[in-house]
Amino acid sequence: MMSGIDSVFNVGARALSAQMVRMNTVASNLANAGTVSDRAETAFRPLRPVFETSYADAVGRTGLSTTDVAGVVSLDREPARVYRPDHPQADPEGYVWEAPVSVDEEMVEMMEASRQYQNTLEAVSTLRSLMARTASMGQ
Repeated sequence: MMSGIDSVFNVGARALSAQMVRMNTVASNLANAGTVSDRAETAFRPLRPVFETSYADAVGRTGLSTTDVAGVVSLDREPARVYRPDHPQADPEGYVWEAPVSVDEEMVEMMEASRQYQNTLEAVSTLRSLMARTASMGQ
């Protein structure tokens, strides 16, 4: 059980933070798409955040849980060996190792992270608005 999840606003903030990490890994992947290396071992590998569910201490009473980023890992994908004899990092046979980043996959990942971020932000904004209206009803 994770303490510190004491309100829906905290849940929303942590979910927004997790989606920002996701967007940052996508940005890093896109920035490194097409990069090359002289060896397969040093070629850039795409990154992905690993999410975990964190529960409130009083989850049985409140039902609150959220998503946290447990870490960021490199995907186990083999870089492509590409013939580019004019490249300064080419090996003696004229090959370089290109980062295995799929721009299409990253764009889908970015759109999904953006939608999740927007949905969470809208839910928190709606809750805040409803709480303000409720508070003003008693005046």
